Amino acid sequence: MAGPDDACLACRIVRGDHRPPGGLLWREGGLVLHALADPTPLAGWLVLTSERHARAWYDLDAAPLAALGPAAARVMRVQREALGAEHVYALAIGDQLRHFHLHLVPRYADTPQRLRGRGAFEARPDDALPAWRVVAAVESVRRALAAG
Repeated sequence: MAGPDDACLACRIVRGDHRPPGGLLWREGGLVLHALADPTPLAGWLVLTSERHARAWYDLDAAPLAALGPAAARVMRVQREALGAEHVYALAIGDQLRHFHLHLVPRYADTPQRLRGRGAFEARPDDALPAWRVVAAVESVRRALAAG
């Protein structure tokens, strides 16, 4: 019999049943880092997801809650250094996917105004980057995270 988390995309990613572009970057402290599972207009758009199915930030266990800030800050620094992002947005909305996840969305000098901030979620299908660019950004971040 299927459990309630079987339909949850984040649970499937955490379990390894669904592979976002580039796969999982790392898993630590009750959190998993991966690229956006949907087509993306911005190279290096990453998602920090709780390993355990938790509805939102307020439902996280103590370990992932304590790890969240340092992990997000580390990834955001790497996105700026390894990818050349000018800024990185951190957005936890939770209206579509009801499993805690923090979007870490880089903004570049040439990011169009309409794709900045919350606008990144309003990208059109023709804004989507080719898979090779998404995976190349993931690999750059992976190498930078591994280097320390």
